[in-house]
Amino acid sequence: MVLSNAYNYINVLDKAADASWLRNDVLANNIANADTPNYKRKDVQFETYLANAVAGTDSLDETVSKIDLNTLNASTYTEQVNLSYRMDGNNVDISTENVELAKNQLKYYTLMNSISNEFSRLKSAIRTS
Repeated sequence: MVLSNAYNYINVLDKAADASWLRNDVLANNIANADTPNYKRKDVQFETYLANAVAGTDSLDETVSKIDLNTLNASTYTEQVNLSYRMDGNNVDISTENVELAKNQLKYYTLMNSISNEFSRLKSAIRTS
């Protein structure tokens, strides 16, 4: 994490990338446990936290500059504890997990690209000044 207002967007993107990385691990764990009796699917909550953190003002720049990055952390939770798809109590659908994993990988690469673009903009601004 870079501690400067010039890097506010990068810091938020970094937190989002960390959450995406965590989700990748959780999804891979779900896939690995698809045949484990009584295993319950897990997921990561982050997007709601981010949406709450940026809600409420007209200026995104102002909002991002005021986000407390220490409170913007992803959390893992067990999804639909009482739901089971099979007789053994497992609620992992392997097809859904594979789709979610592919979607998450695209999100992660997009976040990495956005971080790279932000650094390129900063580098360009430094060169022209």
